[in-house]
Amino acid sequence: MPQAPADDLFANDPAAPQALPLGAQAVLLRGFALAQADALVQCVQHIATHAPWRHMQTPGGQTMSVAMTGCGPLSWISDRRGYRYAAHDPLTGQPWPAMPQAFLQLAQAAAQQAGFAGFQPDACLINRYAPGARMSLHQDRDERDMDAPIVSVSLGLPAMFLWGGATRAERPLRVPLQHGDVVVWGGVDRLRFHGVLPLAPGAHPTTGDCRINLTFRKAR
Repeated sequence: MPQAPADDLFANDPAAPQALPLGAQAVLLRGFALAQADALVQCVQHIATHAPWRHMQTPGGQTMSVAMTGCGPLSWISDRRGYRYAAHDPLTGQPWPAMPQAFLQLAQAAAQQAGFAGFQPDACLINRYAPGARMSLHQDRDERDMDAPIVSVSLGLPAMFLWGGATRAERPLRVPLQHGDVVVWGGVDRLRFHGVLPLAPGAHPTTGDCRINLTFRKAR
């Protein structure tokens, strides 16, 4: 599917369609999580009391600007030994908190809406972006099950999502994401590079001065 070059293609137009294609098997579902947003944030707060936020290290020794936690049978971790999924939180030594039913239902509904019926995520990586935090262009390739999609939910402050190509060198589209937006990608688009520009300062009635991002994966 050809990609429109204009960065304002995905501007927040109330009259725009609710499902906007990003690729052959990738879609932005505008406002898809709005009705559940308050409940989702409450679940995140509960999870963080049992698996505290932390700034992980990359294998190269850099500290990530995004704070992270997770839930489900598995969650993603990073340290000097590499990137991987683990069944226990290395910070507490305990299993990750169970995935809330509200998380699972939303992830499955979004995946089905995007054409990926039967999605059964076993990991939810939760990212907290403070002003200035960013995520460099990367691929999600630590999962064994590459047939399952990625479901990414935006809560709180708006962010500029970078949607790239099959290589890091390809210029990414800039896609504005708002509170309640969900992006789903899989199939031929599963290994597209993507990232987030530094978060602009602001205040949101649901999350305060940060953005929360839920990313659901089938890791095993």
